[in-house]
Amino acid sequence: MGSTCVRIAIDAMGGDRAPDEIVAGALRAREELGVQVLLVGNPQAIESQLPPKTNLEQVEIVPAEEAIAMDEEPLSAIKRKPKASINVAMDLVKQNRADAVVSAGHSGAAMASALLRLGRIPGIDRPAIGAVFPTIANKPVLILDVGANVDCRPKFLEQFAVMGSVYSQYVLGTEDPKVGLLNIGEEERKGNDVAVQAHQMLRENSQISFVGNAEGRDVLSGHFDVIVCDGFVGNVLLKFAEAVGEVLLQFIREELPQGLHGQIGTAILKPNLRRLKQRVDHAERGGALLLGVAGICIISHGSSQAPSIFNAIRLAKEAVDHQVLERIQYQYQSLQRESG
Repeated sequence: MGSTCVRIAIDAMGGDRAPDEIVAGALRAREELGVQVLLVGNPQAIESQLPPKTNLEQVEIVPAEEAIAMDEEPLSAIKRKPKASINVAMDLVKQNRADAVVSAGHSGAAMASALLRLGRIPGIDRPAIGAVFPTIANKPVLILDVGANVDCRPKFLEQFAVMGSVYSQYVLGTEDPKVGLLNIGEEERKGNDVAVQAHQMLRENSQISFVGNAEGRDVLSGHFDVIVCDGFVGNVLLKFAEAVGEVLLQFIREELPQGLHGQIGTAILKPNLRRLKQRVDHAERGGALLLGVAGICIISHGSSQAPSIFNAIRLAKEAVDHQVLERIQYQYQSLQRESG
């Protein structure tokens, strides 16, 4: 891609706070990250959110006739609404008019649209949604899958581990990512049949550094850089972690002294509180990367506000800059050559 400007297609109509918060986050990303943003959706609704005298050189409005509601069945909705904003955004990537897609809309619709329009990376049976969690070791851990696949076969988990290792190494900067399998015990024979078979496959895979099972208490320990699980367990884990972060921040607010002493104390602690918020608030991470499809797609929380959209676009830019898609493709081409 060289030195050309990264182009991000943004589903401006997706999410609980669309299009105002989506547009605000996109405009901030344009200014601070230097990306070109393509706002996909109702032109009148989008234009109404643009500040006067907006420089449109790096902002393009791409019309879309419809949007997919959060309560619609995803697969039927994207087929019934080919001109929905998420479909138009995916088509921009397919046509090489954009390098990535960001959506805070219906996550199931985003995944279905990505599969139908972009397809899977050769060698990948199922895509996975990867989410980054903070740890007490002050380094991130990537959890996947956190919602794309409720049921998984052992080989799906093995594929998640390979994709997660690539992302951890090249985007998160982990030199030799340590991979764990989320389970109910450390012993290799623990868990159901899927977990036992997956453990053996992960242990025998030469493309990853598998260090064994990870129990629930290990997730945020920093002992693992990548943890794989099925999307049912992963989504529960994700939502629970988000709630814990919100509860922790609320507890801190409630425990700060009131009155003048409280104001002085808060002023002194403000830098520390800001750093704490950055570490535990899910909005600071922006969203999750859909790994395994033949394109870069970031799925954000439905309640995302402008800061979260900004961080989602930053995440998309990092994935493009670090050539995550190409590196995963290369890994599976190498694996196919070895097996052939």
